Amino acid sequence: MLRRTALAGALLVGVSIWQAPSAGAGYGPPLKDITHRYVGSAVTPAHLAERDYRAVLTREFDSVTPENEMKWGTLEATRGQYDWSGADELVRYAKKTRKTIRGHTLVWHSQLPSWVNDLSADELRTVLRQHITTVVSRFRGKVRAWDVVNEAFNEDGTRRNTVFQQKLGDGYIADAFRWARQADPSAKLYINDYNIEGVNPKSTATYDLVRSLRQQGVPIDGVGIQAHLSIQYGFPAGYRDNLRRFGALRMDIAITEADVRMPLPADSAKLATQAQYFKQLWDGCHATWRCVEFTTWGFTDRHSWVPDVFPGEGDACLFDANMRPKPAYRAINS
Repeated sequence: MLRRTALAGALLVGVSIWQAPSAGAGYGPPLKDITHRYVGSAVTPAHLAERDYRAVLTREFDSVTPENEMKWGTLEATRGQYDWSGADELVRYAKKTRKTIRGHTLVWHSQLPSWVNDLSADELRTVLRQHITTVVSRFRGKVRAWDVVNEAFNEDGTRRNTVFQQKLGDGYIADAFRWARQADPSAKLYINDYNIEGVNPKSTATYDLVRSLRQQGVPIDGVGIQAHLSIQYGFPAGYRDNLRRFGALRMDIAITEADVRMPLPADSAKLATQAQYFKQLWDGCHATWRCVEFTTWGFTDRHSWVPDVFPGEGDACLFDANMRPKPAYRAINS
């Protein structure tokens, strides 16, 4: 999702004396210890300097996703000049704390450097292959799974008219998966999108594409369901049915970017609804054999992307800005 630019610096006062969480502070067993699925969070490496942030992340999760540090616009803002600093920092943290990494993302129309849009079709194909090969090869054996193609469909199930779709046609998706597999045969490869939690035109288009790719022998291993929800809308209809139909294709399924936003300010009723939505997401994943991962898009309201993109909304995470567990955390940790 989008970059969060505002840092809550004032909340860092007293971080140096912050103590590790305990069950008495409202924490249950670490989320990573109560399931056989991967449990992850999106992470901005700069926040790892905050001791309370790092402590809760390390305690609760066994998988991390770079929030922006592996996106094309961050890695290669200027053609041919790569900045690996943020991605490498996250890889070092993951190795030190024995966490797996979900790579995000190789092909996406957003947060794309402007120079990519100016390429001819032939140049774009060459550059896209080079980008995928360079990034995946650098992290070969270090990244468990990749979101290879991100947000390829419109809400009505038609192909999103991205620069890749315009200039390369429908085949760019299959090519991207083939190139990623060549660069790291061991990594799991996913297509990822939002608003495909329930059964609807967009999820059906994704289902049809994945089925077709599998029939063609394209090396796609899974479907990433972002699960950015809001309590203003009903819980996605047909959520479990949707997971089952993807699973029936012998595809892995991952909840990749879960959060549940609400109109601010929060109150007990809104937090209870949020908890119910998180629990439905969690329980549905656990009721589906092929659902192998549950990752949230950030874990603390201190650094959520939501207020920047949805003014007047927020408090979308499992922990509040002071790292206190919310009812949503307790709901899935019961």
